Amino acid sequence: MLKTRITELLGIRHPILMGGMQWVSLAELVSAVANAGGLGFLTALSHETPDKFAEEIEKTRKLTDQPFGANLTILPTLKPVPYEDYARVIIESGIKYVETAGRNPQAFIPAFKEAGIKVIHKCTSIRHAKKAESIGCDAVTIDGFECAGHPGEDDIPGLILIPRAVDELTVPVVACGGFADGRGLAAALSLGADAIAMGSRFMCTQEAGVHDNVKNKMIESNEQNTALIFRTLHNTARVYRNEVAQKVVDIEATGTATIADVAPLVSGKKGRVVLSDGEMEHGIWTASMAMGIINDVPTCDELVSRIVAQAEERIGKLSAAIA
Repeated sequence: MLKTRITELLGIRHPILMGGMQWVSLAELVSAVANAGGLGFLTALSHETPDKFAEEIEKTRKLTDQPFGANLTILPTLKPVPYEDYARVIIESGIKYVETAGRNPQAFIPAFKEAGIKVIHKCTSIRHAKKAESIGCDAVTIDGFECAGHPGEDDIPGLILIPRAVDELTVPVVACGGFADGRGLAAALSLGADAIAMGSRFMCTQEAGVHDNVKNKMIESNEQNTALIFRTLHNTARVYRNEVAQKVVDIEATGTATIADVAPLVSGKKGRVVLSDGEMEHGIWTASMAMGIINDVPTCDELVSRIVAQAEERIGKLSAAIA
């Protein structure tokens, strides 16, 4: 068994986390990760209202007696989001682990701390990681450039970013971006991280509530099948390179694109249809370079067990190689 500061902090068996994924990190998947010995985060903003989010928390509790957490992603939006109400639901529900992402979560830290909640903030740069530690976050997830979603604007891959974070921080570091197997877990631990977080790999599991067309497309694809959009808008996002994503890239290449020019293509509602109905060219969806090493659709229990066993084997072989 691999014991780290993260397994101790979160009370879990294995140093494997599933980050919050919009419309994907729901009760069935989060509970399956928990039952497998990892820890997943329900995404608060996957639910239209705080009350519906509270219902999802209770649904998850009926499916597992193991720890799980909640993700609160704080982003600028055209329509006001009642973040304080989602935070209140987290506190009142008794959840003890929160993954924050997006903007600085400082405004929510005092209430979370008073409720005994451990906070892990997701960062894409060392400066943001150090800020997260300074405001009281209990751990930091560091996203390398390989990750799905928003990798930041510095373009630093995990092989550099992870040990840099370990050198600069005293709190535990969770490595994220491009991880999908036990080799990655062993590598992350060797770099000084205390756990890995995976998104795309967990999308390709039996319990993930996404359409089989999406899972099959990810299995058929490789590390070259992602696209970086919003580069010119300084809000870079890594998504699957389908026709819609390519159109966004082409529009941005004109050098004069605004968010209004691409908004009809990147609508969140359209992306949700891709995930739920499998209409692969209806919108965009996030995907990691890890697709290059994702080859099957196991259960979460099979996946987590396999990753841990492979990591332990790899660490054992490296230890035996020392003369």
